[in-house]
Amino acid sequence: MTMEQAAEAFAAETAYWREVRGLSKRALAAAMGFDPSYVSHVESGRHKPTEDFARRADEALGAGKAIWKRWCDYEAAKARGGRTAPPAPRAAAEQPYATGSALVVEHDAARLDYDGRLYRLTMRRRLRNTGTEPVTRYLIRISVDRYPGEPERSNAHYRTHPLTWEELALSATCRGEAMRWEAKHDRDAFKEIWLLFENDQGRFPLYPGESVWIEYAYSVGDEKWGRWFQRAVRLPTEHLEVQLAFPTALDPVVWGTETSMTAEASPLRTAPVRRDENGTRLFSWTTSTPLLHARYRLEWRFRAARPEPHTCDRELT
Repeated sequence: MTMEQAAEAFAAETAYWREVRGLSKRALAAAMGFDPSYVSHVESGRHKPTEDFARRADEALGAGKAIWKRWCDYEAAKARGGRTAPPAPRAAAEQPYATGSALVVEHDAARLDYDGRLYRLTMRRRLRNTGTEPVTRYLIRISVDRYPGEPERSNAHYRTHPLTWEELALSATCRGEAMRWEAKHDRDAFKEIWLLFENDQGRFPLYPGESVWIEYAYSVGDEKWGRWFQRAVRLPTEHLEVQLAFPTALDPVVWGTETSMTAEASPLRTAPVRRDENGTRLFSWTTSTPLLHARYRLEWRFRAARPEPHTCDRELT
């Protein structure tokens, strides 16, 4: 990456974790001991990343070194004098979400089902390889936060009750073939995973000019999933949709916000569409050609739900 691309990735990472934790820019600046406008300047690109900012932001947001890693990428780009890095080895691109990536998401569809105890997320993406090399893996993220806006409380909860691979029960397929996967980062409340275009029977790379659907799914109990779900646009995307499915008996209500690199969070421009069928209340929301690094956050509450016990800690995805 160039310095400009690395700085943009650092700003996007900071904004992502700030929003995951439910903090305003002013609140994060206060937690870090900075002037209220400083975080805004970093996220907008007016201030370049610094080591001090990266350390404080990563600690304040409990980002598991994700922000620190972006600063290291920036320093590496700066050491090269802003020159483009040498080409990565074939089939080993480490920056699938960088601006200018060869991958384009033609369609991104997320469905979150809740049965009163367990959340099950199913993601379907149609990927197109617009580059010149085969794509052999795809990076996904799983992050949970039961107490948005209370990072210390969430961090303490996950240290005691970390998110485990066993409970996630992650599965992935492509063209009807099971996809092998391997962990890139394994934190208490944050996972990064490479989905590999291969399995025990062979390999099936995504070649230049081809498009393919991939699907992956995982589960998280409601003791580790907060009542919000966020979609971050990390690759050029043509169409994005989200569907939430809750038991009608819980009388769920849903609302949402959107934000970008240059704008504060604001209400979604269109409301989620609601319908009831067979004891399930479905909320659907879609958008076309979203901005790169835009984030769409849906939140909900259950008007018929009993109050949660004060002694029980919880989380999100």
